[in-house]
Amino acid sequence: MYSFRNDYSEGCLPEIMEAMVKTNLEQTVGYGMDYHCENAVALIRKAIGRPDADVHFLVGGTQANRTAITAFLRPHHAAIAADTGHIAVHETGAIEASGHKVLTAISPNGKLTTADVERIVELHPDEHMVKPKLVYISDSTEVGTIYTKKELEALRAVCDKLGLWLYLDGARLGSALTCKENDLTLEDLAKLTDAFYIGATKNGGIMGEAMVILNPQLKEDFRYHIKQNGGLLAKGRMLGIQFEELFTGDLFFKAAAHANAMAQKLQGCFDRCGIPMVAPSPTNQLFPILPNPLVEKLEKLYDFQVWAKEDDTHTSIRLVTSWATPEEQVDAFIKDFEALVK
Repeated sequence: MYSFRNDYSEGCLPEIMEAMVKTNLEQTVGYGMDYHCENAVALIRKAIGRPDADVHFLVGGTQANRTAITAFLRPHHAAIAADTGHIAVHETGAIEASGHKVLTAISPNGKLTTADVERIVELHPDEHMVKPKLVYISDSTEVGTIYTKKELEALRAVCDKLGLWLYLDGARLGSALTCKENDLTLEDLAKLTDAFYIGATKNGGIMGEAMVILNPQLKEDFRYHIKQNGGLLAKGRMLGIQFEELFTGDLFFKAAAHANAMAQKLQGCFDRCGIPMVAPSPTNQLFPILPNPLVEKLEKLYDFQVWAKEDDTHTSIRLVTSWATPEEQVDAFIKDFEALVK
């Protein structure tokens, strides 16, 4: 039974595994101070066009988000997110456990708007409530949608007006940047956000996210926060080596583009069959809304996540493709799906 459950089921890109084996017996200093990490930092700074950026490597997305938000906010501060945002629904209350409230806006397409941000700030006017200080967005979002450059520029402007930090979760950033509808670049993100991270876990890495901090006000003592949150990996070179491989050439973008291509081939099938979607996704996550009997039949053939009950007779599911998804498996799914809906 082939799995479309997530984009981290497989191990890692062959190039990364080969680099790990090749460097296995090297002796290096620890905690991300080795030459592999230093080289990876230099490659990322070059890719984003910001030699002044601070770059830190963490193991996973939840750890990256918790470490960043606890570092950037004072005790009375809160984060603003879409109601589907990862920090609001899929991190076991990690942000709240650190003492910071997550204020959410209802967003069927997974994206925050400037109106959402302004409304939440207006609802928290004084010291009797938490103070919104950070805007959290994901690109791509948790429902596969993406931000346009115009939308990100608008969020940057409202954050500047209201004195807020703009932080972007890039767990699936590769997928966002390589989809056909995208008009953002890494350089744009480096200009428009205060901090963002580049995800490898969901784009061909064994594990790892690269936290990029642009705003000088947020850089101080960040390694202390990583350590205090249990994220300063002794064998830090394991993270650096992966980002070296991803950014030495175009491997980061090539891996994400393949995942997108496989998902959009599935999307073509759903379009032909007249299947509605939770949100229009140009990336590697698809959320078709299917009749309940069809979901039950598909579950006998493929592994995927049941997303939500849409009404009494329909359920949305999540299908995710990865850097390793074989096209023949996509073709097999399409053949089976079209046979079931006839």
